[in-house]
Amino acid sequence: MATKKFLFIGGTGTISASSVRLAVERGHEVTVLNRGHESKRPIPAEVKTVVADIRDPQSVRDALGDVEFDAVADFVAFTPEHVQTDIGLFAGRTGQYIFISSASAYQTPPTRIPVTESTPLVNPFWKYSQDKIACEELLLAALRERAFPATIVRPSHTYDETRLPTLGGWTDVARMRAGKPVVVHGDGTSLWTITHSRDFAVAFVGLLGNQLAVGDRFHITGDHHPTWDQIYTWLGHAAGVPEPELVHVATETIGRVLPDALPGLIGDKSHSMIFDNSKVKALVPDFATTIPYCDGAAEAIAWYDAHPEAQQTNADYDAAFDKLVAHARSL
Repeated sequence: MATKKFLFIGGTGTISASSVRLAVERGHEVTVLNRGHESKRPIPAEVKTVVADIRDPQSVRDALGDVEFDAVADFVAFTPEHVQTDIGLFAGRTGQYIFISSASAYQTPPTRIPVTESTPLVNPFWKYSQDKIACEELLLAALRERAFPATIVRPSHTYDETRLPTLGGWTDVARMRAGKPVVVHGDGTSLWTITHSRDFAVAFVGLLGNQLAVGDRFHITGDHHPTWDQIYTWLGHAAGVPEPELVHVATETIGRVLPDALPGLIGDKSHSMIFDNSKVKALVPDFATTIPYCDGAAEAIAWYDAHPEAQQTNADYDAAFDKLVAHARSL
């Protein structure tokens, strides 16, 4: 495999850090550009680090000089303004620009599953998803009008050992270990596609610098879709709680008590989402789901137990969960 030059903007996040590590393992020349803040996900020693602020285009130009890349991947572009800046910075100096969109941009709730790349992009509930859709539209226009070499990637719920997928995160684990019930949205039976970042990285790195991917869109979601009850139960098992008490609460009721959580629930997690990954597998045949969440949960609890400083509970969420449990039991 020929060595290629990749630029990762961000590079220390949940999905980007695993992709950086795998790209390095496969012998590519990797540069990471970010603001240089300390991260719980260390950058491999082989990576060239560049300190600049992607929101300050001149700082990026000064830091990169005239270096060109086979692929540029921006993991911190969330609005059309961010993408427009990237187009101005990297047009003519990269063979491929990868935008990390979101599987939450797909029609919500879906009229058919499995979801494919041709499923409409319509999410009336969550501004995050709406902004990602607008970014995609901007990139497609740049592709048509200026031959800007864009590839769009749509991850689903992707996690690593440092991220917990439940509503309360570590607060849920602390409640389980204290013998307290945890709140699960809906009836706990909706199917949720959850993907480990190391599995995601296989598909993502396989698309980097791949000219067959330029001008196209792919979701990278894995084929593992347990129920939310299973996710919470596996997390409890990993935390040493064989039978965690799960209390089911309607999504709308949770939203009345925790309004900040409502867009991500009603606009994403409360709906069963299963994806057809055949399109990305056609270009990256070694992509597969190798880490189900029963294993991922054990990995996460082991990491948190080894890093007690990360065991941060949210007092507001804890109190809200008590209130929601009391409400559910009063019905």
